[in-house]
Amino acid sequence: MSTAAVALRAAIHDALVADGALAALLGGPKVYDEPPQGAAFPYVTIGDARIGDFSAGSDPGEEHRLTLHAWSRQGGHKEAHMIAGALLAALDDAPLAPAGHHLVNLRFSVADIRREADGRTYHALVRFRAVTEPSE
Repeated sequence: MSTAAVALRAAIHDALVADGALAALLGGPKVYDEPPQGAAFPYVTIGDARIGDFSAGSDPGEEHRLTLHAWSRQGGHKEAHMIAGALLAALDDAPLAPAGHHLVNLRFSVADIRREADGRTYHALVRFRAVTEPSE
């Protein structure tokens, strides 16, 4: 993974942990790269990333496609939808400052909310697109 991707993930994590509305929905700052064993629902995980070259001429840049996952067992889709909305509110066009990089933009792409095969877990996949450039 690129240094920009690592820095962007860290900045996203920090922004989500600090977001009061999200913390209220989750019952605390429950945002994980890898959830601890037996993590209490609901919680958010920072998931898959796809990184591509977004250079323009001699100016380097990277495009990042990120997926955040919201996990709920409240019963029904409502909580998963509420958490997905809080993720959108916290990150869409957020002025994050990934270490050593400039965030050109961070935009919401799409969200999918579904019931998992166990019949009791609801899962929201919230996808974002970001562009970064090295800091000068």
